[in-house]
Amino acid sequence: MNQLAELEVFIAVVETGSFSAAARRLSRTPSAVSKLVSRMEARLRTLLFERTSREVRLTEAGHTLHREGLRVLEALTEAESALQLHAEDARGTLRVHSIFTFAKYQLAPVMTEFMYENPEIRVEFLLNNDPLDMVEHNIDVAIHSGALPDSSLIARRLLGSRWIICASPDYLRRHGTPATPEDLAAHNCLNFTHRTHWNTWPLTTAPRGVKAVGTLAADQGDMLMQLAIHGAGLVRLAEFHIRGEIEAGRLVPVLQALQPDHAEPLFMIYKSRKYLTPKVQAFIDFLDRRFGHAPEGLARISRAR
Repeated sequence: MNQLAELEVFIAVVETGSFSAAARRLSRTPSAVSKLVSRMEARLRTLLFERTSREVRLTEAGHTLHREGLRVLEALTEAESALQLHAEDARGTLRVHSIFTFAKYQLAPVMTEFMYENPEIRVEFLLNNDPLDMVEHNIDVAIHSGALPDSSLIARRLLGSRWIICASPDYLRRHGTPATPEDLAAHNCLNFTHRTHWNTWPLTTAPRGVKAVGTLAADQGDMLMQLAIHGAGLVRLAEFHIRGEIEAGRLVPVLQALQPDHAEPLFMIYKSRKYLTPKVQAFIDFLDRRFGHAPEGLARISRAR
């Protein structure tokens, strides 16, 4: 028996006034209670009770153990109460890892609403395109596309977004609008500096895709978008990223008839399905409401802006 359980038996003897009464409260035999107290006394090398034929009385050492033992049990009760409160209320720090563009263009506009609904949660964003070890970096929820970094994690599809090839109106006036995959070879195609499948542009008439080749590259999609807006070349980016620029006329889609119909999925990733903390559950539910119940593509995103 552990020391906490022994302490509970000891306090029961004190409160009931006898081994037999304590045994009845704890559904034990009187001899079992007596042996347990004797074992405690042997371990502590001091008497806790003065025993007579009619009663047991605390010794000075017993009074000390009773007083301090009550403090221990009270502290344990308070700790369990605090844990229960934490389990019922969404509170604490929530660490979210996300690709930068989704966080900037889709999460940032709706976070005020989330914070209004969950005033006891502090959200910390970690933004980059590379997966991080969720345990090592203490990440609660990650939002990423492509292959999942760890099969032991739980992944739920959040949304799907098509990728669109586009350029500025000025660039298309100066260099013409491509009509076939072969035309891309004559254009400056902006791409990512790191090795990624995003640098291969899939088209329905080019099963293996067209490798984006150009004189400008960046490791961040926002930079590529700005380069395209200022007439540097063609770019292929996620629809949730460039939707506003297309609607404003700063970017113009090209080769639309050759774009694949499928949308690239974005996933919510977290560490446990069974034991979600309230803060994680609150954030997942919020993302589901904002992004999870609309048709694929642009319409799915429109409510978030």
